[in-house]
Amino acid sequence: MIGEFVTLPGGRFLMGSDDFYPEEGPVHEVEVGPFDLGRYAVTNAEFDRFVRETGYRTVAELPVDLAQLAHDSGDSGDPLQPVVPRDPGSLVFTPTDHPVDLNDWRQWWKWVPGASWCHPYGPESSIVGVDDHPVVQIAFEDASAYASWAGARLASEQEWEYAARGGLDAATFAWGEEPNDGLRANTWQGHFPYENHGARGWVYTAPVGSFAPNGFGLHEMTGNTWEWTTAVWGDRHRMPDSCCPQDSGKAGVSTRGSRVLKGGSHLCSPEYCLRYRPAARSQQTEDSATTHIGFRIARDPL
Repeated sequence: MIGEFVTLPGGRFLMGSDDFYPEEGPVHEVEVGPFDLGRYAVTNAEFDRFVRETGYRTVAELPVDLAQLAHDSGDSGDPLQPVVPRDPGSLVFTPTDHPVDLNDWRQWWKWVPGASWCHPYGPESSIVGVDDHPVVQIAFEDASAYASWAGARLASEQEWEYAARGGLDAATFAWGEEPNDGLRANTWQGHFPYENHGARGWVYTAPVGSFAPNGFGLHEMTGNTWEWTTAVWGDRHRMPDSCCPQDSGKAGVSTRGSRVLKGGSHLCSPEYCLRYRPAARSQQTEDSATTHIGFRIARDPL
């Protein structure tokens, strides 16, 4: 199961959606070539092996570069100090105990010093006993480093969406049109962000392979964790033409500092974030790591 690839034939499909969020459009036809994609997201056990063999330190484990953050935000000096802690750490989902304004994500996301891939919810947490869960608290650089070590790469956005659809071209969900009843994907079941009954009993991440595969035999392509792609973020899909080719799958330099995440996560709820769909996409800065961001790897056919 661990490290298993599925060979996908490639082909033409309708990418995007005009029915939900504006960044998902316009719908357009895309062609992708054959490629291999991980049957599952990369797990804690797999990432642990990578770290032990290489000594790699993730972005969340490194000191916060306040100067870079100030530069990226268009500010400088001390004004960021009260907002961004200096100590290494990351964002941790913290459910509320009552309804809150869903326009303010700060109600449920907290910066926790010491949070990282091996301590996903803070220094007192660990990954003991969850070897087969998808690794989280992964920034784009971390996912890219792992992929390179594994002799692989990250998928392009086009490849990822083609794979997630599993042959169901233009379907709303990876399994068809039926809403998620908590058995099809690991998404929020209840009222966000204070009441979650869990999907198949899993309130946070679930072990990879817990939910049925799509038509290509890929598990958890939607729900569980968001997954990094190589695509540089744009507010709308860029239409292919002869001078501006679609993302090839090779990681490039982001001039805007943000990449495209795909797939949604266990925190997605219809009343807040109906993004556990193949067409859905989310903007994320490359240095961001949170408790619901992971990845899977791709490669060119052997």
